[in-house]
Amino acid sequence: MEALIPVINKLQDVFNTVGADIIQLPQIAVVGTQSSGKSSVLESLVGRDLLPRGTGVVTRRPLILQLVHVDPGDALKSDDGRGEEWGKFLHTKNQIFTEFDEIRQEIENETERVSGNNKGISDEPIHLKIFSPNVVNLTLVDLPGITKVPVGDQPKDIEIQIRDLILKHISNPNCIILAVTAANTDMATSEALKVAREVDPDGRRTLAVVTKLDLMDAGTDAMDVLMGRVIPVKLGLIGVVNRSQLDINNRKSVADSIRDEHAFLQKKYPSLATRNGTKYLARTLNRLLMHHIRDCLPELKTRINVLAAQYQSLLNSYGEPVDDQSATLLQLITKFATEYCNTIEGTAKYIETAELCGGARICYIFHETFGRTLESVDPLGGLSTIDILTAIRNATGPRPSLFVPEVSFELLVKKQVKRLEEPSLRCVELVHEEMQRIIQHCSNYSTQELQRFPKLHEAIVEVVTSLLRKRLPITNEMVHNLVAIELAYINTKHPDFADACGVMNNNIEEQRRNRMRELPTSVPRDKSVGKGPAVVPGEPPVTGADMDGAKAPGAGSQPEQDGTGNWRGMLKKGEEAPSSGPGSPLKGVVNLLDVPVPVARKLSSREQRDCEVIERLIKSYFLIVRKNIQDSVPKAVMHFLVNHVKDSLQSELVGQLYKSGLLNELLTESEDMAQRRKEAADMLQALQKASQVIAEIRETHMW
Repeated sequence: MEALIPVINKLQDVFNTVGADIIQLPQIAVVGTQSSGKSSVLESLVGRDLLPRGTGVVTRRPLILQLVHVDPGDALKSDDGRGEEWGKFLHTKNQIFTEFDEIRQEIENETERVSGNNKGISDEPIHLKIFSPNVVNLTLVDLPGITKVPVGDQPKDIEIQIRDLILKHISNPNCIILAVTAANTDMATSEALKVAREVDPDGRRTLAVVTKLDLMDAGTDAMDVLMGRVIPVKLGLIGVVNRSQLDINNRKSVADSIRDEHAFLQKKYPSLATRNGTKYLARTLNRLLMHHIRDCLPELKTRINVLAAQYQSLLNSYGEPVDDQSATLLQLITKFATEYCNTIEGTAKYIETAELCGGARICYIFHETFGRTLESVDPLGGLSTIDILTAIRNATGPRPSLFVPEVSFELLVKKQVKRLEEPSLRCVELVHEEMQRIIQHCSNYSTQELQRFPKLHEAIVEVVTSLLRKRLPITNEMVHNLVAIELAYINTKHPDFADACGVMNNNIEEQRRNRMRELPTSVPRDKSVGKGPAVVPGEPPVTGADMDGAKAPGAGSQPEQDGTGNWRGMLKKGEEAPSSGPGSPLKGVVNLLDVPVPVARKLSSREQRDCEVIERLIKSYFLIVRKNIQDSVPKAVMHFLVNHVKDSLQSELVGQLYKSGLLNELLTESEDMAQRRKEAADMLQALQKASQVIAEIRETHMW
């Protein structure tokens, strides 16, 4: 199991090469307040002075410290023959540091490079790997110390920034939390344990370290704390003794400090000496990390395999670099045209589930939107009884008619049929809009390769839009002609119109018989009174008794005719007839347009029947035409717009875009596409290497 930690280190190296933290590897995060002794604990584990020192916030970036144990015979020798320990930073590539003072200085320089020199913090980690025969295999993360009050020119929310940074690392379920607390403070007020409990309430992955055992007040000790009687921690509590600032200034070595620590524990806590101290802490961390890695590896392997499949799919979507431009362009054009047509036919690879799209929406427009709109058109909409009666009278001219004039029917039915043109043209517009939407649908879902070449995508959209724009007026003209055809010839011999004609003939015959029965022998051609009141513009006044000039009782306000049948009775009261003498040709002339029109009168039974016959005929013929339009308009739209675009789309695209002079321009990738392809390829390679590393461990039956 000792080899498990190098496996994690190897995985960390793999993912460091691509600068990714998508895999949460097992590690140990060191958490504590400022000046609680975190850095001293880490240096004790390493056995060398390598971390920056000072007051206030010193650790301002996470330091991922990998300790790699090497055999003394494999230790790297420097040119002058000194040193068996060395370090490497990720950001310095292959540069090797054999002097730990240089490592400390590099940490300070790299911290200021990113975080500045104003005591600010950054969540971008520094990766440091230490090779030494004096260390155990560990992966540690040194985090900024918890603070409460901003110092100097630190931001006001420095406490929140540090807290969020710590939670980001210790929230990793594969992370062991090393909570550092000074022994000369109350454990009940430990900020490190408080933060650890927020993400690990059961304490399954928290180990407490009590520092500065030698600085406790006289007469007190940490026995109860180290025995777990004050704050119980499942993974245990380990006490250590740090170097003082005076020891550091006097260059006291870590090895001497560990010897003094052992002597102090034997003297002050003899019964607990074997379970405390820096060496015991290192062995405990090594053991905990190995067991933790063993538990995490199966889930880690599954996560790596899932991510590898996702990045493989992402890399495929980016496509390969273009070698043959002509073939690539033709392939993309053909694929777009095929997907466009398949979307119309309903056989596209990517089918919308949120809304209707393509051919399904076109079908909905034809049979739901357009069909219901036509059915909602009232055959007699906009026509009143007076309009019909006026049309009948205008069609008879100066002579009274014996039958309903056919001209009035044609005039009125054409007016109604004309109302079908507007919804028909609107149907064409809706289909055109959907054909335009299919372009965007294909670009977003069906042909993701087009996203690589924005100029080609723009050119394809322009060509298809132009093709649709050219077909729109042609289709509109055809639909207009369909309505014009219906208006050009009113086919009263239409088979479906035969019944309506029979109704009209029967009504005319019935009208003739009724008129014959109503004629008395003494008074010829009296007209019966109609039942319904109606406004009849421009008609002479009718008294209701008869229509031959006799005045009805009580109708004194109505104008009257004299016995000779002239228009004297139409003059206003007090006016005389115009003189016919040559001396006054204009005196007293009556303008017939100024004659008051009666407000209402009753229609005669004949007028009532004539209007009903015309209404029935209009309705019957209108329904025939509406049925024809409802059937022919979708067919015309499909032929002149939809099918024509489908059939000519690829040839239009090839003719407009497949030109040698446009290849370089159209196949120019977007600026970030090459970079994203490289990043995806590197990440896929890293995941594949990580999968191989775990597979090798599994073959050796190590878990």
